[in-house]
Amino acid sequence: MRDTLLIALYAFAGAAAAGVAGAGVLRLVRRRSLTASVAVVAAVGVVAMLAGTLAVAWAMFLSSHDLTVVTTVVAMAAVVSLASALLLGRWVVARSRALTDAARSFGDAGAFAAPHGPATAELDALSRELATTSARLAESRERERALEKSRRELVAWISHDLRTPLAGLRAMSEALEDGVATDPDRYLKQIRTEVERLNDMVGDLFELSRIHAGTLPLSPSRISLYDLIGDALAGADPLAREHGVRLVGDGVERVPVEVDAKEMTRVLGNLLVNAIRRTPPDGTVAIAAERTDDGVVLSVTDGCGGIPEEDLPRVFDTGWRGTDARTPPAGAGLGLAIVRGIVEAHQGRASVRNIPGGCRFEVTLPHPAP
Repeated sequence: MRDTLLIALYAFAGAAAAGVAGAGVLRLVRRRSLTASVAVVAAVGVVAMLAGTLAVAWAMFLSSHDLTVVTTVVAMAAVVSLASALLLGRWVVARSRALTDAARSFGDAGAFAAPHGPATAELDALSRELATTSARLAESRERERALEKSRRELVAWISHDLRTPLAGLRAMSEALEDGVATDPDRYLKQIRTEVERLNDMVGDLFELSRIHAGTLPLSPSRISLYDLIGDALAGADPLAREHGVRLVGDGVERVPVEVDAKEMTRVLGNLLVNAIRRTPPDGTVAIAAERTDDGVVLSVTDGCGGIPEEDLPRVFDTGWRGTDARTPPAGAGLGLAIVRGIVEAHQGRASVRNIPGGCRFEVTLPHPAP
């Protein structure tokens, strides 16, 4: 028993010495290539086995011939083991380099394509993660391009919409200043109208900036959607009369919702104004509200004749005002973007679809807490 313990002790001491030395070497080369690390790890295992075996052989006081035989056999086994480990390590390193080359496509705004061929479980998992990240980056780049395009269009449209009333204000103010205005009261009234229009535009831009920044303050309270719709219909009635459009609100259930009354009133007002301006004279704009399994659904139906299918995904984009086939209404195309922002701030969703003769805008709000 004592001899066995001594043999184990000598073997452990020899292998431990090789392991400690290998750890030191591995620390020195940790910043070098994976090839160097794999070579050190393989060498540590082989040298530890060799050192332990030789320590035991020398401790057994073998004859010179027997000691030479044992040393030769162990050395040959160590050489073969080290060579095999290095060859297998090169395969792992080659796969790692191929993965590195494939990952460079991220910097070139390309899609990640995993290298072909078998791989270790860790490298295969890394390839899947890189592929998932590549898909997310591609979606992010696409959203960024769409947002940048939307910003450029918004700047162009806002610049155009601001230039027209400002030019009119300048002309009218100069006429009043020079005393050549034939009807000063009419000029003053028109100036006030244009100023109110500019004020509304600036207000929409400020509201949209708060929505995009995620700083839109909400003060939700439990209220009947029936009351909100009644107030919105009363506010939109003068515009509907001016355009010769009938407002219908018969399909409204007395459904409770938990929303910010001020912001939701703005949502309803924007939807109704948009529908009235899109609907031809003698047309009808209908508003309805009902409870469904998905939530409380508010809908506004107009008689605009429909939106081209390719434009439906852009209806709620900032600055979108329709194609040439649909005459854009007054404003900078911010109303529906504000609608979507406010609804999403309430954890709801806004959508639009074509129906025979027009469009149906739907706002789905979550059920109020019991």
